[in-house]
Amino acid sequence: MAEDSFIMEMCGNKSAWQIVVDGIEKINLEAVGLEIESAGYTIGIRTRLAWTFSGPAELTLYPSGKLLVKTEDREIAAQIAEDHVNRWVRA
Repeated sequence: MAEDSFIMEMCGNKSAWQIVVDGIEKINLEAVGLEIESAGYTIGIRTRLAWTFSGPAELTLYPSGKLLVKTEDREIAAQIAEDHVNRWVRA
């Protein structure tokens, strides 16, 4: 399977990263959320507008498939981006 391309950009306060997957405009929030939970994250808030998770980083998942990763560590953010792009977002 070809690797999807994505954008990982630092948000203004330098403690969060936004991950946007090319070609994904809408996801099944519940399916992707459960996939993230099965990867070891704890689900926090669950609404139709966003789900939050805690784990190695704080995550916010949006119905568009965009993922906000709250960490100052670029390596952690990059690993989470890879998981999101190659596994979670396809659920």
